[in-house]
Amino acid sequence: MSLSRRQVTLAALAAVPLRPGGRKGRTLYIAGDSTAAQKYVPEAPETGWGMALPFFLRREVKVANHAVNGRSSKSFVDEGRLDAILAAIRPGDLLLVQFAHNDEKTADPTRYTEPWTTYQDYLRMYIDGARSRGARPLLATPVERRRFDVDGNALPTHGDYPAAMRALAQEERVALLDIEALSLALWQRLGVEETKVYFNWTDTEQDNTHFNPPGAIAVARLVARELPRTRVLAPRDVVRLHEDIPTSWITWPEATDASTL
Repeated sequence: MSLSRRQVTLAALAAVPLRPGGRKGRTLYIAGDSTAAQKYVPEAPETGWGMALPFFLRREVKVANHAVNGRSSKSFVDEGRLDAILAAIRPGDLLLVQFAHNDEKTADPTRYTEPWTTYQDYLRMYIDGARSRGARPLLATPVERRRFDVDGNALPTHGDYPAAMRALAQEERVALLDIEALSLALWQRLGVEETKVYFNWTDTEQDNTHFNPPGAIAVARLVARELPRTRVLAPRDVVRLHEDIPTSWITWPEATDASTL
């Protein structure tokens, strides 16, 4: 399906939280891929971590999840999705950027970026765009897949992309949420068998990239913990960090025409 930039912008604006009676609080926008994205009824129990992030934030901090399945830092821009966010974002808002899973696809020129050149170039577009509108950009290294060696060691799968993002964050003085390192440590602690509980393993598939509700909640908790640590949010803005979140809180809405854009 070929989408115009206007279609993408209209769909994205429809998902932006309203600010009744003037500006109250702030909005955290997510630009990312399927690991963070909103999922719908046909995709259940697959769950993006962005679906669980609001459980860890005060109501005054809204989440506008613009992450979309299959996108890279490049294709997200080329489809007009960054433009849609920048049309809605306001001074004081936050733009959290997580890409790499699809940037790695060397056989697909519409998505592939090279870690130390084009990947960083595209990430700068998000940084510069947010700053030009008085918003604060955040870079989040890509959450790790579930992969272990024969000795049970959790293995990194993203090549140079996390290192390239870390270097860019330092160069641009952008807050970095090192979710790649934190998730890898979490999978190592959980081990080969227990991690299956966190990924989208069902009777019909064994998915080691995407999460189910427990996995999405666990990764969202990692993200939420980093927000006050990096002084992006105040400690009072983050809640339930040490509480169990019921998986029943995760819901999958019916897909609409706008949600499929």
